[in-house]
Amino acid sequence: MKKITLLALLSFLTLSSMAQNKFGHINAQEILILMPEYKTAEVELENFTKSLQAQLGSMEAEIQQMQQEYQANEASYTDLVKQDKEAEMQGLFQRIQTFEQNAQKSLQSKQNELLIPINDKLKNAINEVASEGKYTYIFTIEIFLYAEESNDIGTLVKKKLGL
Repeated sequence: MKKITLLALLSFLTLSSMAQNKFGHINAQEILILMPEYKTAEVELENFTKSLQAQLGSMEAEIQQMQQEYQANEASYTDLVKQDKEAEMQGLFQRIQTFEQNAQKSLQSKQNELLIPINDKLKNAINEVASEGKYTYIFTIEIFLYAEESNDIGTLVKKKLGL
């Protein structure tokens, strides 16, 4: 009898604590795209990418020119000149590979530099809305198959961000 009473009490406490929870959801990606800072960061990132691609294109054009010159004059080169030209092309090829690797790291770093503050601003707005509305949990809508529109805090977050 004691076990049944204890089990009933625990069930009641669990159900009553769950009833106090308030859930909300948000399409954070949609709001992020609406933020002016995000649009500015996107343009800056695109310009940065274009500058890296231009540098890479210049290096690739240089090696292509070297290869064409080598192939056109290979018959007239001595063994020593051939070795020198091949070493020069190999060095440039290695520089291109290093540049590509560094460019990828640089691009990732630039993306983090630009987007982390924007994501933080969005997260802070979500946290403020959650705190003001006494929400226990806020979920991103991207992981739900169904959610009631009444639990969407997106409009509150947009208002908080001035969107």
